[in-house]
Amino acid sequence: MARKYIHELIGWPELTWDSKALAPLLSEVRLQQGLLLGKMRGYGFASQWTATLKVLTEETIKSSAIEGVVLDPESVRSSLARGLGLEVGGLKTHKDRYVDGVVEMMLDATQKFKELLTKERLFDWHANLFPEVRRTGDKFRVGAWRDDSQGPMQVVSGPIGRHKVHYEAPAAARIDREMRKFLKWLDGNEQQDPLLKAAIAHLWFVTIHPFEDGNGRIGRAIAEMCLARSDGSEQRFYSMSSQILEERKDYYNVLEKTQAGSLDITEWLTWFLGCLDRAIEHSSQISDSALEKELFWQDLKKRNVVLNDRQKKVLNKLFSGFEGKLTRDKWMKITKTSSRTALRDIDEMIAAGVLEQEEAGGRSTSYRLKRATKTPEQD
Repeated sequence: MARKYIHELIGWPELTWDSKALAPLLSEVRLQQGLLLGKMRGYGFASQWTATLKVLTEETIKSSAIEGVVLDPESVRSSLARGLGLEVGGLKTHKDRYVDGVVEMMLDATQKFKELLTKERLFDWHANLFPEVRRTGDKFRVGAWRDDSQGPMQVVSGPIGRHKVHYEAPAAARIDREMRKFLKWLDGNEQQDPLLKAAIAHLWFVTIHPFEDGNGRIGRAIAEMCLARSDGSEQRFYSMSSQILEERKDYYNVLEKTQAGSLDITEWLTWFLGCLDRAIEHSSQISDSALEKELFWQDLKKRNVVLNDRQKKVLNKLFSGFEGKLTRDKWMKITKTSSRTALRDIDEMIAAGVLEQEEAGGRSTSYRLKRATKTPEQD
């Protein structure tokens, strides 16, 4: 008997779930979401956008990484900063068309979350993901629904001839009708919980699989748009894709099981909400780190502390997850300077109240950041 997928079942796309079973988890996620948003609202406007830049950079990079696409972090950060109109130091001036396209999709989804999601808008997102591919005259269709001219759309793994089919999407002839239903539901007036809507939207979209490529990234962008609607804000303080990447195996397993299961998607919603809960917890740490760094630099500026390029380089490394303790030898390696220059740089930063010497001395002398004790300004 041929395997049946969820989109072939009678009643599709009328999905169901056990609301009572989901209620405790949904309440927990809403609580954590509210706590994070409340904490972030207590920071100054500039700090909120610093955290947003950090989180959107993570989201953009990790969503592509889930599909095995590697993006340059600095190019993504620079492109996002330009798109958000933020003045940030150390931005790359060279533009990358591919990175700019991915960023444009992410910004459109999160900064214009109130706008209706239309077929034309989705076509623009798809074209942004593949800027080097012509719209016409190419076997790969960009900015258009797939046509299945190369055969049915399947998600497979393994070598050709011995590959495993994990999923087969609806035939191309069904796509336009299926997407009209999806888009009507997405922007309809149903009294749907916005967090559940994000989970359902992602599943529903990737089940239709309307494009030849890029469905996963666009599906996650749609989920981000729904989450922005849930937050009611253009600012993003947690990254779902970062957590999905950490749990990629479970993500694909539960997705495959759901797409080959019944119309009851309780298991998928349970996994998605749990993943979102962990994403909020992790992104709270990302936001804290970004804000701490910004406050540190603001404090230096207020005190008119001027650092040379070597000192700035080491400081940035300390804020980006420096492994082990900072010693004179490590300073020399990082900055490619002599022992005397390294020691002079360190002494200057100690005198300026930027670094402090740790308790152990002698040959094991090490240094750490002198943390600011002040809290961020309120708006």
